Amino acid sequence: MTIRVLLADDQALIRAGFKALIDSAPDLTVVAEAATGAEAVTQARSSRADIVLMDIRMPDMDGIAATRAITTDDDMAGVRVVILTTFEIDDLVIRAVQAGASGFLGKGVGPAELLDAIRIVASGEALLSPRATSGLLAQLRHHERPLPTTESERFSSLTARERELTTLVATGLSNDDIAERLHLSPLTVKTHVNRAMMKLGVRDRAQLVVLAYEGGLIQPGRHP
Repeated sequence: MTIRVLLADDQALIRAGFKALIDSAPDLTVVAEAATGAEAVTQARSSRADIVLMDIRMPDMDGIAATRAITTDDDMAGVRVVILTTFEIDDLVIRAVQAGASGFLGKGVGPAELLDAIRIVASGEALLSPRATSGLLAQLRHHERPLPTTESERFSSLTARERELTTLVATGLSNDDIAERLHLSPLTVKTHVNRAMMKLGVRDRAQLVVLAYEGGLIQPGRHP
């Protein structure tokens, strides 16, 4: 199955470079391009893209607003957005995740890493580069709005194991890290994390991290 990609960036040269790379992969193809956020939303709907590579700073409508428009539209429920940006460590990270982004990559990403990232997100996983993950956690710990000191009732639907794994995900650990720590298989970890995401109504791992902090499941500076 070929993964359909939409490129959204206001710089034609960057789009051309990414298009040449993506089209060189046998399982990936660029089906549309957009130079503004509004065009990205329109093209995502008409092209039926699987993945949108979205620049965060664009004219007309920025990447965050465009991401929200795409991820909240029921007609585009299967479309996933990966933010491409040079700004991986500021509050844009939180805002983009809250808007529904499934991951982040720096524009200096290597060719192989970019192609793998598209495949990872298309498979239903979330993707955060190490720098973006660090930035997300740092911003959550020093959020402009005070984070709750009591746990939201929203987590009451989780089993003890799902709660434990959600907490560990929120500290930035990968499935492999968690599996090693708890002496579980990575598949078992993935299964529990996916069930937690389904119960909590979040699209992916990135949003799970934000919810864990904003819902009081984990307190800033206090790791399990």
